[in-house]
Formats: sequence, C-alpha cells, structure tokens
Amino acid sequence: MKVGYLLNVEVYNDIQVFESLKPEWNDLVNRSAANTIFLTWEWQSTWWNAYHPGNLWVVACRNDEGQLIGIAPWFIGESDQSVHFIGCEDVTDYLDVIVDVNHIDAVMEVFAAFLQENHTQYQKVSLCNIPAASPTLEKLTGVLNGQGFETTVEQQEVCPVFDVPETWEDYLMLLDKKQRHEVRRKLRRAESASEEVDWYTVDASHDIAEQVERFFSLMVASDEQKQIFLQDEANKVFFRQMVPIMFEQGWLNLNFLVINGHPSAAYLNFIYNNRMLVYNSGLDIGEYGHLSPGILLLVNNIRYAIDNGLNVFDFLRGDETYKYRMGGQNTEIYKLSAWIENG
Repeated sequence: MKVGYLLNVEVYNDIQVFESLKPEWNDLVNRSAANTIFLTWEWQSTWWNAYHPGNLWVVACRNDEGQLIGIAPWFIGESDQSVHFIGCEDVTDYLDVIVDVNHIDAVMEVFAAFLQENHTQYQKVSLCNIPAASPTLEKLTGVLNGQGFETTVEQQEVCPVFDVPETWEDYLMLLDKKQRHEVRRKLRRAESASEEVDWYTVDASHDIAEQVERFFSLMVASDEQKQIFLQDEANKVFFRQMVPIMFEQGWLNLNFLVINGHPSAAYLNFIYNNRMLVYNSGLDIGEYGHLSPGILLLVNNIRYAIDNGLNVFDFLRGDETYKYRMGGQNTEIYKLSAWIENG
C-alpha cells in the first residue's frame, strides 16, 4: 500500500516481522529520536516471545528508495481490542514509535492515516510510556486530531535521572548536605567493618542462568510486590530470556554485593547509549542491615558511571524516595490515547 509522500507501508501480523525487519531495526532505532534499549530489536522480540498478549499489528514505513524510515511496533490487545506498543507496560520503561529524525512529519502523517483507515479493527489507541521529550506527543497527537480522532495526553509516571558529573566529589555536591554526610558515613562504616564486604559484576566467567536465579532470590527477599511479580511465570520467562540477550549485546550490568559470603544486594542495570539504566534490584540484608548494602551497591554503580564517562544515570520509572536522595530529578512519561467517536 502507498500512502502519500511517496512512502510505502507494510503491515505485519505475525511473529515473522522480527526476522523480516531484524537487519534494519536497530539501525533505525539509532537514527530515531527514541534511541532507547527498550525499542531495540532484542528487547521488542524478547518481550513478544514471553508475553504475546494479543495480535501483532506492526506498521513499517519505507521511502521511495526502499529505506526503512519508520516502525510503529504495535499490537491489538486481546483483552481490550486496543492498539498498544509492544512492551506496554509493566516491564518496559520507555516506548515510542521508531522514526528517522529526518522524516518525522511525513511518517507521523502516514501512521495517523493508517490508524484512521483501519479504525474499525480496534476500539482505541492506547500508547504508554512515551518520554516527555518525544516528538510523538505533539506530532502524532496533532495529525490524529486532523484525521478526526479525539485525543488525550496524560502524565503516567516519572523517571528520576541525573547527569553524570566528571568526578565523585562533583557527584556528592549534587546531594544535599545531610545526604552527602550519610553517603560518606555509610562508606566509612563499610570500609572499617569487621565483615568482609565485596561486590562483583557478572561477566563471561559466570553462569548467566545461575546469576539470574540468584537475582530472583534477592528480588523475592526485597518486598511483597516483587514476590507477586515473580509468581507470574511469564515474568520469569521474560527475565530468563532477556538477561542473556542483553549480556550478549554488551548492554547488561548485573552486579551483586556480598557480605561474609552472603549475597545481600543486587542491581540489574543496562548500559546503552551512554546511559546507565537502573532496571531492577534485589535486597536481602539478613543480619547486615547496619551496613546498608543496597546503598553501598548503588554507590558503586554511580562510581562506575562516573569512572566510565557515562552521560546519564537513569533510575527509570517510579518515585521511590531513595532516587531523589541519591540525586534524581524528575522526567516524565505520558500515555497518548486516541479514538473516533461513534467509530
């Protein structure tokens, strides 16, 4: 099908889309304004393999030279018959359409026209986790309005972040005086502790599957919500598939704090596009609460980001107090909804 601007539209309704677009997918992510790990081919295909909660409805857009310049990674939910992003929403933090930055206006027009022409196939458009800085919020909303849709854009959650400074001392100055004192005090306590405090980052010398199960154990020990999360077998399947794939790509930063041989804290981070993304954590303090193992490991991760010249430290979704104490400043993510009245 050809829809204006000499752009060609391809629609994929089955899992073969991932093999068909694999050679071009990540190159487009890198050329887009939505260059995040959660839109890579690896993340999107792994999420779909684990959850597949509806029918794929991926729309790809090419220019007249055949170059891929847009992907709308959508599916129609089985339970609500609404259009969602692949990945929406619980285990994925940032989502968007994937559009070459040089073709944003034209591709948004095509996506909106496609949704309008096919609006009888779904009940509503419900696109979650769109970052505040994304052009989609303005551009796609505007063209959807022009195609006769009613639209709403509402804040969904916050993602605290901070720009990584050049030195550890510069980082400490990001904190208020009380928190700066607390961090220094915790580090001194750990350094002088009679307990053996060590930490390691998972690398090729480790059994990845074994380390994932160790991480699960710490998640379960953390709090009731994470226990409930891991009672869903699909979530375990996703983690067991996703972590090795992220490791193979060099994007995984999974580390553990061990006190007297007891795994006490863990962080599952990603390093992508010069950002450290704090994806999930686990904590089992046991008898070592006085050493604040979660904060100690987080501090080590911040030091790693500084030492390796990363640009941004991103705590991802959630407004937990510790994120702000450790320097986080809010950015927002939004949900874009659209529908045609009496459609």
